Amino acid sequence: MDEMLLLRHGATEWSRAGRHTGRTDLPLTPEGETQARALAPLVKEQPFDLVLVSPAQRARRTAELAGLTAYEVDADLWEWDYGGYEGITTPRIRETRPGWYLWRDGVTPGDAAHPGESAADVGARADRVIARARASEGRVALVAHGHFLRVLAARWLELPPEDGRLLKLDTGTYSRLGFEHAEPVVLTWNAPVS
Repeated sequence: MDEMLLLRHGATEWSRAGRHTGRTDLPLTPEGETQARALAPLVKEQPFDLVLVSPAQRARRTAELAGLTAYEVDADLWEWDYGGYEGITTPRIRETRPGWYLWRDGVTPGDAAHPGESAADVGARADRVIARARASEGRVALVAHGHFLRVLAARWLELPPEDGRLLKLDTGTYSRLGFEHAEPVVLTWNAPVS
């Protein structure tokens, strides 16, 4: 693998409201569709040997609007499963758990559709995606979610999954991971398309 392009999906109603959106399958807002279309020039620069996209419709639609029409859906790219915190904002969670911080405190179990994951669980999925990417020739593109891609970048740098907390990532942005002297590095992070 030469380089990995990471695209965070465009905005949804819940991402705009700050609601934790793990496995709830929401569509892009009109703003999110505009953000996704704006990513198209990055996709046209060079061909990709491997394109992996989260099963979520917000990620698939972002990929399509950006011009990544030939992709493989990979369940490992799903967003962090927030368990009992699915759909809830951080301020609301802190009403019952003062000082709560996802990266330190994790989530509470939810229902059968949202059992919840630890940072280590998300890190294990990220490690599988990285292994697939590294086995590929040339360029790789991933279209996924904010917290998942933050964990993936931490694991790329051989850091613990929890260190994804250090890497803010906005909707509709791109990031690039690659190498310097054969060592994994971040080439671009949280870049808006202008």
